[in-house]
Amino acid sequence: MILEMKEEYPDDQTARQMILEVGRRMYQNRYVASNDGNISCKVSKDTIWVTPTGVSKGFMQEKDLIKMNLDGEIIEGIRKPSSEIRMHLRVYQEDNRVKSVVHAHPKFATLFAIANKPIDSRILPEGIVQLGVVPCAKTVIPGTQDVPDSIAPYVNDYNAVLLGNHGVLTWSEEGIMQAYYRLETVEYFAEIILYANLFFGDKVNRYTDEQVDQLIEIRNKLGIHRGGRPT
Repeated sequence: MILEMKEEYPDDQTARQMILEVGRRMYQNRYVASNDGNISCKVSKDTIWVTPTGVSKGFMQEKDLIKMNLDGEIIEGIRKPSSEIRMHLRVYQEDNRVKSVVHAHPKFATLFAIANKPIDSRILPEGIVQLGVVPCAKTVIPGTQDVPDSIAPYVNDYNAVLLGNHGVLTWSEEGIMQAYYRLETVEYFAEIILYANLFFGDKVNRYTDEQVDQLIEIRNKLGIHRGGRPT
């Protein structure tokens, strides 16, 4: 007899509190300005809580959040979700193991997005282990169907994607805090790469092929089975 493992999700109250906490961290770390950014968290295989449009992520309240299904139908809530929620829905549809998605506009990572340049480097072990490569999707108009279409090819092979001229999207099969921590790592990785190239250029030390293999093995042992291989 084969028993199916039951997926674990946070309850509604926990999910809402975690979304508010991540929103505060995003705002305090200046990963978003004004009402930018959005967050979602699964509470069942086909139900998520999401952040509203037009509300600062640093000052949200539980009553502002919206519960919806993966078809985009609102189940609970008095506000409207952001038009960018379609990005989140597309991630969940592409990989049903994903439990949370986070979108923000951190400065250094967004510089890479503006240059349409992936974050692809061998200089930082945490970047290779926790993320791998962060590809860059093509530049499209925010809020349109082109946005979810642009990120769909990257969901199953990577842990994050740069949105052309428009910030970062991260996701996680472990839950909302890992999705947020990946956002932090993307920004830190981008900052280190930019400063290293600015101050040291070709003198920057990089991991060898053999060392990259070892770091990817560590990544696999941590249960992170996507991320690609830095060139």
